Amino acid sequence: MLGKKSAATGGKDATLIAENTKIVGSINFSGQLFVNGHIEGDVRAEAGTDAKLVLSEVGTVTGDVHAPFVVIDGRVEGNVHASTRVELAKQARIKGNVYYKLIEMQLGAMVDGQMVHTRDDSAPSIVSNNNVRPIAREEQRREG
Repeated sequence: MLGKKSAATGGKDATLIAENTKIVGSINFSGQLFVNGHIEGDVRAEAGTDAKLVLSEVGTVTGDVHAPFVVIDGRVEGNVHASTRVELAKQARIKGNVYYKLIEMQLGAMVDGQMVHTRDDSAPSIVSNNNVRPIAREEQRREG
């Protein structure tokens, strides 16, 4: 269709880091960044953009990620900051904290760190198993 961005190319502002490519150093981007290769450094979207990072199942990032929209199906060793939305596909492996406003996580995705929900109007809230306590037997008998 006329005026539509091509799904195959990701549109005019798309960058691809190929599977056989390794980048050492931080990356700043806008538009869309597709990572099939390996990045050793932070990946940061330009402020004020609606940038999107897509990390494929063969892609890796060793460093922090900062972008409005993040899709991960590969490996990240570092914190992930998604100011709008993060999607963790089934092959996603994250060793670090995930900061998100909205999240979609498929069965099989793994996070070795904290999941931190951020809101526009308040401080982040940490989602962890430490806030869950089992009901004591006495409480169960009273309820039962």
